[in-house]
Amino acid sequence: MIRPVFADLAGQQRVITTLTEQVDQGDPTHAWLFTGPPGSGRTTAARAFAAALQCTQSPAGCGACPTCVSVVAGKHPDVTFISTEKFEYQVRDVREIITQAQDKASQARWRIIIIEDADRMSERSGNVMLKAIEEPPANMIWILCAPSPADVLVTIRSRCRAVNLSIPSTEEVAQLLVRRDGLDLELARFAARASQSHIGVARLLARDEQARIQREKVVTLPLRVTTLPQAMEAAAEISKLSAERAEHITGADLQHKVAELRKANGLGEEENIPAGLRGQFRELEENAKRFARRASFDAIDRTLTDLTTFFRDVLSLQLHTQVELVNEHLREKLNAFAAHQSHEKTLSQIDAIDETRQRIAANVNQLMALEALMARLLQNPGRR
Repeated sequence: MIRPVFADLAGQQRVITTLTEQVDQGDPTHAWLFTGPPGSGRTTAARAFAAALQCTQSPAGCGACPTCVSVVAGKHPDVTFISTEKFEYQVRDVREIITQAQDKASQARWRIIIIEDADRMSERSGNVMLKAIEEPPANMIWILCAPSPADVLVTIRSRCRAVNLSIPSTEEVAQLLVRRDGLDLELARFAARASQSHIGVARLLARDEQARIQREKVVTLPLRVTTLPQAMEAAAEISKLSAERAEHITGADLQHKVAELRKANGLGEEENIPAGLRGQFRELEENAKRFARRASFDAIDRTLTDLTTFFRDVLSLQLHTQVELVNEHLREKLNAFAAHQSHEKTLSQIDAIDETRQRIAANVNQLMALEALMARLLQNPGRR
């Protein structure tokens, strides 16, 4: 029987068994690398494992005691959860993490540090982290999270115990949403399919009608964009929506952090910032700008991922694979689209989207990259 703290890990029985055994043995490996595709639940697994390790009940991992609740909520003093708003961790960032690791556990048996995006460590920052992983303080546990082992320096991953999470099935994700969030089963199944089993995205789609509307606009673009001017307009719309989404997120986040910093220093909302504190506020603004760039990239990347599902469904129909369509509700329109072009054309459209994602990740001008993509995606009904 799965212990409650692991209940939100959909389709990961093998992983749960491994982690439960380590908890029960009482002498866990000191360094872990949790890997899995986006949405597989690697961060959820890391939090659950940390909670079970710190749990004071028997069997450990009750999910209900104050220790489990505080760890999962990210509020336990002996469990530090670290992520970055930058494109990569700097050496200075890693040194700060290592300094935190020297603190002894104050309330629980273990001092645990979870690094959510270990794949964002450069070779220099990774090498700084290496010694801390090789020679940790007593009762110190590192949990690193990344999409795949290949995304982490080989010297680091060779010193960690690997835990690889798989992509859960759409039905497993749907059942999780129903059980955890009380959602309607059919809506949960739609969200699970549309998100391609990405649990976080599925939850957003199931709970947020506006998110579903935005996704629908994206996946139906190939049906509506038939001329070059329309393609240029679609590219501009995608770029604008992504920028607005990033600005909305980062603007609210910056306001919250500025308010907290003012409060911590006893400053009123309208009170001038003393010269000695201006550096701290300036650093907040610089971090917000870096986060905005990353948020904008993430928004566009998610949009292109959604767009890819349209052409993958088309290809599936053309090749008669009989697999479940991601956009099952568009089957009739997908069939009509598939009938007017060859599967070679569809493959080239999928390749075009993948190339655009890589170009944007390499800092090519986003709007220009999107314009070039939309032009390549145009369907020519006269050619097969």
